[in-house]
Amino acid sequence: MEHTQPWLLTKTQEHQKLLSIIQEGGGAKNIAKMKQMGKMTARERIAYLIDTGSFFMEIGSFCAFDMYAQEGGCPAAGTVAGIGYVSGQQCIIVANDATVKAGSWFPMTVKKNLRMQEIAMDNHLPIIYLLDSAGVFLNMQDEIFPDKEHFGRVFRNNAKMSAMGITQIAVVLGPCVAGGSYLPIMSDEVLMVTGKGSICLAGPFLVKAAIGEDIDIETLAGAHTHNAISGIADYQFNTEQECFDRVKKIMGSLSSPHKQVCFSRTNSYPPIDHAHEKIYKIMQPDNIMPYNMVDLLTCIVDKGELDEFKKEYGKSIICGYARIDGWAVGIVANQRINTKKNQGEIQMGGVIYNDSADKAARFILNCNQKNIPLIFFQDVTGFMVGSKSEHAGIAKDGAKMINAVANSVVPKFTIIVGNSYGAGNYAMCGKAYDPRLIFAWPSAKIAVMGGVQAAKTLLQIQAGKASEQAPTEDAKKQILQDITNQYEKKSTAIYAAAHLWIDEIIDPKETRRYISEGIAMANHHPTTEKMRLGVFQV
Repeated sequence: MEHTQPWLLTKTQEHQKLLSIIQEGGGAKNIAKMKQMGKMTARERIAYLIDTGSFFMEIGSFCAFDMYAQEGGCPAAGTVAGIGYVSGQQCIIVANDATVKAGSWFPMTVKKNLRMQEIAMDNHLPIIYLLDSAGVFLNMQDEIFPDKEHFGRVFRNNAKMSAMGITQIAVVLGPCVAGGSYLPIMSDEVLMVTGKGSICLAGPFLVKAAIGEDIDIETLAGAHTHNAISGIADYQFNTEQECFDRVKKIMGSLSSPHKQVCFSRTNSYPPIDHAHEKIYKIMQPDNIMPYNMVDLLTCIVDKGELDEFKKEYGKSIICGYARIDGWAVGIVANQRINTKKNQGEIQMGGVIYNDSADKAARFILNCNQKNIPLIFFQDVTGFMVGSKSEHAGIAKDGAKMINAVANSVVPKFTIIVGNSYGAGNYAMCGKAYDPRLIFAWPSAKIAVMGGVQAAKTLLQIQAGKASEQAPTEDAKKQILQDITNQYEKKSTAIYAAAHLWIDEIIDPKETRRYISEGIAMANHHPTTEKMRLGVFQV
């Protein structure tokens, strides 16, 4: 009998192949140029800097995927970034990839850098910038320079993080030109590599054009100039390795005021036996068949144990307490099998009903009361529709849940395992609701509604706008197929990751690790404010 590999495992392997291509950055030719200049690549720099054998949780690998085709593409938005450990200190690392358009900043580069700064501020993590960039990609300056969430916001965040007491270290390994020169200057400590790093508002060519002065880059803005003359930099080294060794010393000297566990953690236990194999077998191809979300959760939580809250009520959402790698967590997850209420009514899997919305809102309040981080597992098609639900007040019950999610003060983390449609995305802590981190499995689909439903709706709109002669059945089928294909492409996990609607596409079997590292990160910034709710509809 022929062995069939689980669909989800196949999807995961496909994403890993794409990831390996993205990790090549600007390609072998540009990597060779870096070597000729005596430079390490961005990924080599990070590998040298982080603690040996430690986990580097990359963020935004697929950022800008399949974008900027006319400019030759921009793998990973020209930036390698993530959360790692340096001298035992968990921190953010952001590295320009000079093999991609000389490290130029594209619109998505700005968005990715701002996201990394946001993570640093939300969790009070130190941040290390590895700088090697030619500056703003001038052909797209109008999409990079002037708006609130554009390039200037990076330096605003530098100032805000400094005021918050968040350590910022800038390592200048190449050019930092024009506006980009403010990033190292606004950091706490600046380290430069002699003969490689430079910091200037205007390079030699612009200086010549502006004031007629002839000067080389090293004299104008090199490591010796800024260490001995301007005083902008604090350290200079002959090699990148020496530079990184000093960064390790600096990180090792930081105090650790949050070493105490602010969130409950006990000994870690593995989930159920063979969880790494079973987790791929729960979903059927294209996730079109019901499955029991509890089976999925037992592959992630310690000992496979989940203490369900209000188990017999509001069954289309599972709420419960568990531990993941020893951390206490509150879980809110969409149940994908059809369930039956005590009155005999069938509730469809993946749909949020009045009772399940009420239950989830109450559970979120409980977790805030107990200071327990919340983990949302999304596979949701939306709220229930129709006269019965509308008359029962589904909108107000949904609003309660959204109010609770929006005002929750404990750390929130979101894992999109399947569908993430419409207002269901909002209620289950989508990107707009400030999860500390939001990840997706390769099986995720993110859209305002399902592809087929959207295509039929759009077809009806098109038909209404058409001339008096209605399209033939064959024409309708073709239009429906074209719309479906376009819509499906824009609802994939890759499309969402490219636009940074999610932080990363992860291997399902690594979900425990990502959640655990996320809570460890949040543990640097314990919850201090009290949860306050707005007006509830009753």
